[in-house]
Amino acid sequence: MKMNELIQCNDFPCTDIRVGGYSIPEIELDPEAVSAVLISEASPPYPRDGYYAGAGALFERTTVQAFRDAGASINSISDLLKAGVYLTPAVKCAKTGYGIDTSTIQNCARLLEQELALFPNVKAYLLMGDVAIKAFNTIARHTGEGRVIPAGPTYKLRGQSYFYRGARVFPSYLQAGPSFFIEKSKRKMIAEDIAAALAVSDSLHG
Repeated sequence: MKMNELIQCNDFPCTDIRVGGYSIPEIELDPEAVSAVLISEASPPYPRDGYYAGAGALFERTTVQAFRDAGASINSISDLLKAGVYLTPAVKCAKTGYGIDTSTIQNCARLLEQELALFPNVKAYLLMGDVAIKAFNTIARHTGEGRVIPAGPTYKLRGQSYFYRGARVFPSYLQAGPSFFIEKSKRKMIAEDIAAALAVSDSLHG
């Protein structure tokens, strides 16, 4: 199964994104083997920095480091995929400013909802940052589940138990991009959240 053949944006209605940064993973994977999904903010400004762009890509470097901080013995995004961890941004285009409009998050949540529906055996969702949390809550409301993550600062939400259709949901901080290396105070919390999600999903645990 190739993700980019199943998930597509055809009209690009958002006004605060750069369509040139649009990216849906072109990877082949078995959807039934995915046990954990990490959702981050937006696609990087340059496709060469995306999760699946290959060795040296910015999103790969920061994400691999985040998982290694959590105790995972991995060296690449390929290692994560083999372990059943799928990674995707909530917004499939690159953002043009610091923030992302709520309308953009809601528009792209339609694609994310289609994407997540492909994985029947997910045990844990990692929501990395406010955009991912908003997008996930949008999906939950659309599917009649109601808001999964309550309003409030992430540091107060972390460590509590949230569920979506039987899977644990972990609110955390953004790990993809240069801010991961800059905001060292958050790295420990990110590592704790990833480790908890991996334990629930049995990913990278034998």
